[in-house]
Amino acid sequence: MKMYLFILSLFFCSIMHAQTTITGSVTDSNNLPIPGANVKVSGDNAGTVTDMDGKFSLTATRKPPFTIEVSSVGFGVKKVDVQSENQKIAVKLTDEENKLDEIVVSASRTPERVIESPVTIERMGLQQIKNTTAASYYDGLENLKEVHFNTSSLSFKSINTRGFATVANTRFMQLVDGMDNSSPALNFVLGNLIGVSELDVANVELLPGASSALYGANAFNGILFMNSKSPFTNEGISTYIKYGQTRQNVAGTNDYWDFGMRAAKAFTKHFAAKANFTYLRGTEWIADDRNSVTDGGIGHGVNQNYDGLNLYGDEVTTFINNVGQVSRTGYREKDLTDNKIESVKADFSLHFKPWANDFEIILQSKIGTGNTIYQGANRYALKNFYMNQNKLEVKGKNFFARVYMTTEDAGDSYDMRFAGWNVNALSKSNTNWFTDYATAFQLSSAILGLNANGASNYARAFADTNMSPGLNLTPNTNPLNPSEPRNARFEPGSTQFNNALKTVTANPDLTQGAKFIDHSEIYHSDVNYNFKDIIKFAEIQLGGSARQYVMNSEGTIFTDYDGPIKYNEFGVYGQLTKKFLEERLKFTGSVRYDKSRNFDGFFSPRVSFVYSAGADKRHNFRASYQTGFRNPTTQDQYIGLDLGPFALIGSAPDNLTRFTEIRQNNVNGVTISAQGQEILGADQVTLSGVNAYQNSYTLSSVQAFDAARNSGQTIAASAALLEKATIGLVKPERVQAFELGYRTIVNNDLSVDISGYYNIYNDFLNQARVYTPYYGDANDTSAGSQAVAAINNKDRRVYQIYTNSRTEVKSKGFGVGLSKKVYKDFELGANYNFAEFEFDQSKDPSFIAGFNTPKHRVKASLGNDKLFKNFGFNVNVRWNTEYLWESSFADGMVPENTVLDAQINYAIPKIKSVLKVGANNLGGKDYIQVIGAGQIGRLYFVSLTINP
Repeated sequence: MKMYLFILSLFFCSIMHAQTTITGSVTDSNNLPIPGANVKVSGDNAGTVTDMDGKFSLTATRKPPFTIEVSSVGFGVKKVDVQSENQKIAVKLTDEENKLDEIVVSASRTPERVIESPVTIERMGLQQIKNTTAASYYDGLENLKEVHFNTSSLSFKSINTRGFATVANTRFMQLVDGMDNSSPALNFVLGNLIGVSELDVANVELLPGASSALYGANAFNGILFMNSKSPFTNEGISTYIKYGQTRQNVAGTNDYWDFGMRAAKAFTKHFAAKANFTYLRGTEWIADDRNSVTDGGIGHGVNQNYDGLNLYGDEVTTFINNVGQVSRTGYREKDLTDNKIESVKADFSLHFKPWANDFEIILQSKIGTGNTIYQGANRYALKNFYMNQNKLEVKGKNFFARVYMTTEDAGDSYDMRFAGWNVNALSKSNTNWFTDYATAFQLSSAILGLNANGASNYARAFADTNMSPGLNLTPNTNPLNPSEPRNARFEPGSTQFNNALKTVTANPDLTQGAKFIDHSEIYHSDVNYNFKDIIKFAEIQLGGSARQYVMNSEGTIFTDYDGPIKYNEFGVYGQLTKKFLEERLKFTGSVRYDKSRNFDGFFSPRVSFVYSAGADKRHNFRASYQTGFRNPTTQDQYIGLDLGPFALIGSAPDNLTRFTEIRQNNVNGVTISAQGQEILGADQVTLSGVNAYQNSYTLSSVQAFDAARNSGQTIAASAALLEKATIGLVKPERVQAFELGYRTIVNNDLSVDISGYYNIYNDFLNQARVYTPYYGDANDTSAGSQAVAAINNKDRRVYQIYTNSRTEVKSKGFGVGLSKKVYKDFELGANYNFAEFEFDQSKDPSFIAGFNTPKHRVKASLGNDKLFKNFGFNVNVRWNTEYLWESSFADGMVPENTVLDAQINYAIPKIKSVLKVGANNLGGKDYIQVIGAGQIGRLYFVSLTINP
């Protein structure tokens, strides 16, 4: 027995002495780490894969010398001789580009090949970033399959996938180095205004469709991941400078400048740092749509109630007896802002690796500031806005934990519609203006004999200028305030106009001003652990997140009159991945539970299968079912904003009592009922959100009531048309997403990607307008009720409230993407997307879907990175059918358009530089993507990029 134990101990000792552990890293030709690369010992079963930083540790069962083989999809295989145990291995793989073989992380939170992803995924790597035909890599994302852009400004572009989005796209997430890029108050992404510099971006991954199972609330219609370079693997100073010109029919020809610099240094193997700075300046795509929102022709010369789409102030309108509906003269958008855009971004990070492994601590700070325009319910000029993100992250081979905060300051930003309204009011109050108009109309018609059109033009000229040729009229004085000035309309560009605009845009009271205040914040934490090195039968991940919103608008946007409003939400998730059938079938199952303070908890499951067929596993079929949800935004819950003609009230339970306002009755002291009966009432009433949500009539029924009364119908007949609004408090909207797909690579040069989806939406977040009577019970629609009397006497208030649609909405679509080497190094790519939706309007007549997506889209590209020595080029073309645009600002048809972009680049090896000349919308006409935004013109640019 002793002899047996002795021999056994020698055997184990021999094994222990035979083991060799080697470490190293794997990078590509650009010195970027390659995660998920396979490292194995030739002729042996020993092997491992690289981590997220391209590093590996391999234990072999033999002593050196021996050979290891390193491989990764999209790269050639490389063999390295290992001569000693202490040998440090550094492997650089040569590209064998095939987009479906690239490694991605976002689809399953673990490295995997694109071809094996369980869901549709698009990726832009360094080569695609270099070859983009757009002025920036972010703009170049528009050429990816499934991506649809909504352009509100030259510097503010909103990404959307699979429909149902406006510029303020709260259904799409954007993560920059793991941080949610959304505005804390607005709850949507501000383009790339606080994103990643193109000098620092390592790759971009896009997941179309729902992804709540892994990424939680608001991962509803898609997620964009932008990942930056590590200073440990990408050192040195790099810079770029771009100069170009924008050309638009309205704005003319203007200069365009873009500059960026990156500095990174690994001071030791344990400490590295980097810094980025970018600056962009240009002239806006000026919005100048003069089409009328109201019925009638374009311009007050033919339509006295004209309301131009990009004119503000002419929304103020009233009915004048014997004249009709009349609107004030508005100001053009281009007069209410200087139309200059500016973007300044900077970020700094410190990276610590205290041990000789992949454990890393990152401290990061990002700031963004500047001027731009975005479109929501109105058009907003963001002036000197500021946004800041600070992060602490700890990560390793199989885990990460991060905390970050996002803060913002609206700066000098303002609402251009209110700017137009209140500049007008500073020159002459609405009461006085309409009084002057009515007086001049009646007298010019009676004395001068002008027809209705001539009298309306004469009256407008008098109300605007205080001049009345032929009548010698003088403006009336205001009996309530005789000292009120009766100025003529301030002409754009005049000293009076400029002073008035400055006054209005500095005042946050929207009854007099246009400025909005915002100092809101988000505090967020994420954690994830992958047990693959502990649990062997399957790959299991657990994770979670927690978030706190802090709304701080000083009562100008939210109902935070008595201090900031705070609320929390959290989520936890788990995922299991396992391969079957000789690793041909990959199963992924995950589930997440989320809870927000104002809503019930919600489970989001996802199940997917990927089957790899063929001898080389190149035919990959995938099927998935997943759910998504979107929590109501901070505005959906806590807004309390008086917009003049109506007010916005959020739907959080405590917000209904937080919001109150005092309204003046049309009849003081006593209210006269519709039947002539006197009802004792007060001069003023106090209304709250409770009245709006629980004691209101639907907009359509009040409109029907008014039409009936105007046609002479009795109060009883008219009252029978009133319908009480039954509005439920807002809750999360949900989507169930089914997807099928197929990916393959044919003859190593043809990539095929086909996908189809079917989505079912429930509890679609929606807005509705209701009429709240100043007095009475809306349940009582009898002819003698106080509520009916209030509606009839115009003692009523319009509220826009937030709720969920009762109808079920469905959408479906499919896409095909092809990429092939057609001749030598020429690569041809093409993709097609189809998308449509359906719902039963009769179940919710007031529901507006806002699909805002073309039914058919085609994109194509042709490029050659090695056209001839040091030269490369790329051409992109995009086409889409016309589509209906619906939003709270404006509705209309977006025309069919075709856009051609092109670039040619020249490498200068001696100075490690690339010179690029490009053009966007080459030879095309101005076109729009958003009704109400400026038409997109042409951009020509030349850039020089210098790399270390």
